[in-house]
Amino acid sequence: MFVVANLLLGIAKVLDMLLWFYMWVLIARVVISWVNADPYNPIVRAILSVTEPLLYRIRRTLPIGGGIDFSPLVVFAGIYFLQIFLVRSLVDLALRLQ
Repeated sequence: MFVVANLLLGIAKVLDMLLWFYMWVLIARVVISWVNADPYNPIVRAILSVTEPLLYRIRRTLPIGGGIDFSPLVVFAGIYFLQIFLVRSLVDLALRLQ
């Protein structure tokens, strides 16, 4: 049973790292939108291509906020929820299986 516990613990840790990484990419996206960076820069294009699909879906469902984009806040809340609920649940389940 310890093999399944270690597998769940590994999945939880990798998921937690991916969520943190996506949060930092999203922070970079917000900063890029404030400073009007060069859209032809490969780093800027990569950040935009990683974040835009999720932000676009959220923007479609949110009501118009008077010109303020609240979609990154919704994604931050979603990432925080996944870290609290999913990652901690996987870690707790792994610890109980050991």
